Amino acid sequence: MKCLVVDDDKISRELMCECINETEDLVLSNVCKSAIEASNYLAKNEVDLIFLDVEMPKMSGLELLKSLNHKPQVILVTAKEKYAVEAFEYEVTDYLVKPVNHTRFLKAIQKVRTKSAPSKIESVKGGNIFIKVDSELINLPTTDILWIEALGDYVNFITAAKKYVVLSTMKNIEAKLPSKEFVRVHRSYLVRIDKIKKISEDILLVENKLIPVSKSYKKELLDRLITL
Repeated sequence: MKCLVVDDDKISRELMCECINETEDLVLSNVCKSAIEASNYLAKNEVDLIFLDVEMPKMSGLELLKSLNHKPQVILVTAKEKYAVEAFEYEVTDYLVKPVNHTRFLKAIQKVRTKSAPSKIESVKGGNIFIKVDSELINLPTTDILWIEALGDYVNFITAAKKYVVLSTMKNIEAKLPSKEFVRVHRSYLVRIDKIKKISEDILLVENKLIPVSKSYKKELLDRLITL
């Protein structure tokens, strides 16, 4: 698992690198001293996991997260616990409070491994998917899906008739759904294109639900639509 460390504090960088080098299946790909340096690196290189400091000059860790269209797993590393709630709004896997404790580090890595495990959703032919809800596998036609929304470690599949809650990530689900039928419009939302009724500046309408459209996904959304 290729790792990137992003932190402006030398001691924190060295400690994180030491933890990575001592952990099986983790490989240190690069170390960046700023979010801007990391942004440039990620534009040309892929990693599986980012250890990301929050408070950095010129560009914060959260600003870097906002700028990434396709994020790898992220563990926030911060000196202040106040960022914990905001962290999970960005679908980060976990957060570590400085100074990082090695036992807590390993617990965070276990969360990463769990998220990397096969998703509870499988593609099938014929425009259907099987989703695991509790102990059952449900055959769900993709044409029934209105939108999909992230909720912590779970995602909600919304249909006109019912909501299905599945243990998975948006990244895994996006990879399994037909790309011609669905589009990511926000870090927390995937929508079925032919269910969109209306789009305004930063929201769209599906059924009677107003769904936010983030700036980072808006261009892709508009490019996917057939307009006259």
